[in-house]
Amino acid sequence: MSTRDQLRSAKRIVVKVGTSTLTHPSGGMNLHRIEHLVRELIDEANQGKDILLVSSGAIAAGMNALGLAERPASVPARQALAAIGQGALLHIYEKFFHEYGRTMAQVLLTKENAARHHQYMNSRNALLALLGMNVIPVINENDAVAVDEIKIGDNDNLSAVVAALVDADVLIILSDIDGVYTANPRTDPSARLISEIPEITPETERIAGGAGSAQGTGGMQTKIEAAKIAQNAGVTMVITRGDEDGIVRSILRGEKVGTLFPAREAHLRTRKSWLAFGQRLMGEVSVDAGCVSAMRGGASLLAVGVTDVYGEFSEGDTIRVLSPDDQEIARGIAAYDAADIARLMGHQTADFHTLVADAAHEEIIHRDNMVLMV
Repeated sequence: MSTRDQLRSAKRIVVKVGTSTLTHPSGGMNLHRIEHLVRELIDEANQGKDILLVSSGAIAAGMNALGLAERPASVPARQALAAIGQGALLHIYEKFFHEYGRTMAQVLLTKENAARHHQYMNSRNALLALLGMNVIPVINENDAVAVDEIKIGDNDNLSAVVAALVDADVLIILSDIDGVYTANPRTDPSARLISEIPEITPETERIAGGAGSAQGTGGMQTKIEAAKIAQNAGVTMVITRGDEDGIVRSILRGEKVGTLFPAREAHLRTRKSWLAFGQRLMGEVSVDAGCVSAMRGGASLLAVGVTDVYGEFSEGDTIRVLSPDDQEIARGIAAYDAADIARLMGHQTADFHTLVADAAHEEIIHRDNMVLMV
């Protein structure tokens, strides 16, 4: 059975809808599209499926309420617009959900809810409780209070974190483009839609373009990052256009639309999921091919295999591990800060005490604190 055929039996679905789908090019809210999307989601929920909606659009709704044509640059102004727009957007959703006989709940999340393990678990339990009550959570980042330090960054990544949180079967990202192309279809007429991407390679990341529409914040690069999270959390992800009625139904019937990123085999245990996706990435280390092979075999990351260090991170921060060709192969909690790893890299564990006075760990990242990404 193909991965697309397996989507027919998906039980828990996260749908992320972007600002460009929710608004007209003029900036006004696209009520026709919002109503059809809500009706489609409720129809899937009426079949016994768990549905979660991650919705952008709060700032755009605030801009619409005030008649603004351009998104402001300052953080306080965007937060103010989000505070205005969140209520307006929620009112629209509530009207349509009520009209079609389904209860919805607003859930606002920030990185803080994911970065602390107990809050990660609380967020998970709250969402699962809502699903248990046959309620559809409508989730957004808490833009009215979030600043860069506590923002997840964009709703593509937020939707992937949510999918990991609730052990979803599939994540559907509705965008203003059909999926991932071999080149930018807006500028290259020979660009072809890629139907399936089984593994995200450096080449995949290279072909992901920059920011998309004028009103949204997420370009294809953030969607590739979301796919990386989803695949490694055991969630199949599909990117496709959001302006077509019935698109969610088509995907869940296994039809060949958009770009599909099949899930990796095993679901991560909850703590591993939190390690990989709940934490802000603070730096990177590069490793040699022998180290890559050892880690894939279940080994911890040892200093002898480290070839370079990037960023200024502290002991206990989450960092990425890159292969010789710059593919992300793992994430984990660093046992040493960046400066100490720079001193220790390439050396055997027996040399540690001559290089770092208070060296207390044999590993740079212990395997219990590491998640493989390939």
